[in-house]
Amino acid sequence: MNKIRILIADDHSIVREGLKQLLELESDFEVVGQASNGLETIQSVKNLDPDVLLLDINMPIMNGIKALKKIKEDGLRTRVVVLTIHEDREYLLETMQIGATGYILKDSDSASLYKAIRDAHNGHSYIQPKLAAELVKEFNKPKVNKDKSENELTQREYEVLTLIAEGLNNKDIADTLYISEKTVKNHVSNIFRKINVNDRTQAAIYAFRNNIKR
Repeated sequence: MNKIRILIADDHSIVREGLKQLLELESDFEVVGQASNGLETIQSVKNLDPDVLLLDINMPIMNGIKALKKIKEDGLRTRVVVLTIHEDREYLLETMQIGATGYILKDSDSASLYKAIRDAHNGHSYIQPKLAAELVKEFNKPKVNKDKSENELTQREYEVLTLIAEGLNNKDIADTLYISEKTVKNHVSNIFRKINVNDRTQAAIYAFRNNIKR
């Protein structure tokens, strides 16, 4: 079995070691390295090419947000899950807009962390549910003029978009709507084209901003 190769970036050694022990309890995880600041994180991503980076925001020399920007600017393939104490909607929105695949709090349970990593590895966004709810509140004011693209969404595409925003993958969406996974994939492709986004994270942010929810 190919393991998910993980890099842990946090300025506290005890946190890194604790995470390493926790993650390696899972047979499909392998911690390939650790980093204690933003610059070291970028270099480690380049040298180790991990599948997933667990990235703290508060780090010395270069913080996690700047490190994330650099990783994305350099076109590195590693998917990034922000693991932080910050519940602020501003941090969540900024990191997701930059290109993070997931955002989870350090007080989460291990099952949520495992899901965030696996979802990220599979190309699916993961936003901690209570934070996703906060984002919806933030953008709860309806827009005066709806985007033409949103008006062009079919009812089924609208339903699929709300489930993307909740962090569901294609299989979960298929099960929820009682349709085939292939049909879901077609809907997702149409949604991306109509609202002019490239991935599920951007689609989720679009949904939050436009108060698209069930």
